[in-house]
Amino acid sequence: MQTNPSLEDPHTASPTAARLATAIRAVTKEYVLKSETVRALRGVSFDVPEGDFVAIMGPSGSGKSTLLNLLGCLDKPTAGQLLLGEDDISQMSDDELADVRSRRIGFVFQSYNLIQQLTVVENIQVPLYYQGRLGSDERRRAVELAQMVGLGDRLDHRPSQLSGGQQQRVAIARSLVNDPYFILADEPTGNLDSKTTEEILALFDRLNDEGRTIIMVTHEDEVARRAKRIVRLKDGLLRSDHRNSEADRERARVEQQESVAALKQREEQE
Repeated sequence: MQTNPSLEDPHTASPTAARLATAIRAVTKEYVLKSETVRALRGVSFDVPEGDFVAIMGPSGSGKSTLLNLLGCLDKPTAGQLLLGEDDISQMSDDELADVRSRRIGFVFQSYNLIQQLTVVENIQVPLYYQGRLGSDERRRAVELAQMVGLGDRLDHRPSQLSGGQQQRVAIARSLVNDPYFILADEPTGNLDSKTTEEILALFDRLNDEGRTIIMVTHEDEVARRAKRIVRLKDGLLRSDHRNSEADRERARVEQQESVAALKQREEQE
């Protein structure tokens, strides 16, 4: 387990590392609803190398929520392989999947999913609580992560005392406390205004630059343009896997920053 909040460690040091954080190999997922078989995913395949930053997009019914559940070890594919590192989670038991979720994947949700009765530091420690690991070293790690995401002066605040952006920063710090294989972010900016969205995406940029692997589901094109890749699904199939150039990503950053600055200027004039 890494304990350096800068996150610059050999496990995730190079964005171009050959090792895979996860690999989706000819994955299908079928559900039976009212005696009808629904083919939510129909042979989807793509790899996510360590250090990548992938945005997954698609219309309603495309299969992206199903894929999110599979990547989060909340479900298993009907056929195909889903590898986490070198382990095939499609062959794991429910108990093994639960262990993987708690130890090897960092989750960030649209609605933050913080526990209202807990402080910032305690919320960051929640994944460790389920592992029975709440010693002084773990608390120190949680404090360091809170400081890293800019909440060093909010350690004892509860979620109701924080803005939406601050709550999402707590969620991001919580996602890192186990040094996960990847961060799985489900519409992480969906509840945020333009200014706070830019702040959260800048934090993702920084984490990715330091080697963290990020897989993000979003319906917002301007958010997806900040990722290194955009994977699009439709009708349960992989429709495209496009890599954003660094020039395109920088243009997206500048456009969002200019939009936020213009909004701020209008607010000051009112």
